[in-house]
Amino acid sequence: MAKKILKGMTWGHSRGIAPLQAFAQRFQQLYPDIEVQWRQRTLQEFADYPIEKLTESYDLLIIDHPWVGCAAATNCVLPLDEHLPKAYLENQADNNVGRSHQSYHYGGHQWALAIDAAAPVPSYRKDLLKENGAKVPETWAEVMELAKKGKVAAPAIPIDLLMNFYMFCQAHGQEPFVSTEEVIDKSTGLKALATMKDFYSQLDERMFAANPIRVAEMMSMSNDFWYCPFAYGYSNYCREGYSDYLLTYGNLVNFDDKNKLRSTIGGTGLAVSAFSKHKEEALLFAEMVVSERHQSTEYVLNGGQPGHRTAWLDERTNYITNDYFKDTLASLDASYMRPRYNGYLHFQDHAGNSIQNYMKGEGSPEEVLDAINQIYQESLRTVVNEE
Repeated sequence: MAKKILKGMTWGHSRGIAPLQAFAQRFQQLYPDIEVQWRQRTLQEFADYPIEKLTESYDLLIIDHPWVGCAAATNCVLPLDEHLPKAYLENQADNNVGRSHQSYHYGGHQWALAIDAAAPVPSYRKDLLKENGAKVPETWAEVMELAKKGKVAAPAIPIDLLMNFYMFCQAHGQEPFVSTEEVIDKSTGLKALATMKDFYSQLDERMFAANPIRVAEMMSMSNDFWYCPFAYGYSNYCREGYSDYLLTYGNLVNFDDKNKLRSTIGGTGLAVSAFSKHKEEALLFAEMVVSERHQSTEYVLNGGQPGHRTAWLDERTNYITNDYFKDTLASLDASYMRPRYNGYLHFQDHAGNSIQNYMKGEGSPEEVLDAINQIYQESLRTVVNEE
């Protein structure tokens, strides 16, 4: 019998590919006639080539949950609720991290399994703070004090600025996207942009070209920065030997007397292509790699950042990551979930540009709101299937 070859596509970081390759090796030992080959691509490549096109060439795909509106409209990946055991999906739902599992449920179907969970959380160099007599900030005012000393880093590429705009809108009292007329009311939007401008004006200009991975690398490979108030967390940098210096992660600070900062849930999901010639084998792989058993053991041990809650509470998991999981879980549980309508990704891909330009000193905050509202209306015109 000829070997069945399955192809998988994931994203370019050791957290994104190493645990999948490790499980593919084990999977082939268990099922010698099946080989799962994983390829990685950069985040920019994800943006430049539509996932719905990739489903024609790949059996297994790592996706971002805002894409599920497109999945529902095109049916290019399998509705997993029609293929996986009910008890299995209930276990996934009951062991959610920050609504990760629910984020892939849209239009009455489950389009992916939450294989990875993340949200922007603080990270810091415990050693440098101690050496310099500084404490870990607990409030936004304390973050700003440290930023004015030039020791704070934060990702400031357009997509991360957009996620932080959502966060600061909520810090000022309103969630975005409650209306189809505007992203956020003008008063709240102006307050959010003002808070962001005050903060980003204190940062090194290199941050405008830095994503969360780059910031973690800067902080863990040099002594230039002591603290980052919010960046999508990477448990890898809490593991001995991964970088020159260990990072410590924690929960988000209090914005004021009433509100704690609330960031945006991220992570990834594992979907199965509707065009796969080996659907049963792909479904089996997905079910096993996202299972409670594997997520809490081999997935973490091979550098993964699981989406299953059992792994986040596990003593061994926390031991090898210096308590990364238990020390950030509260922020993930409180996190905001982005829109998922078919068309939202057009907004996400473009709306951060005007925010970044403003943070660099170009234009006015009113122009930023006008620009993102225009892009929002463009994105709504492509809606095919809304909940």
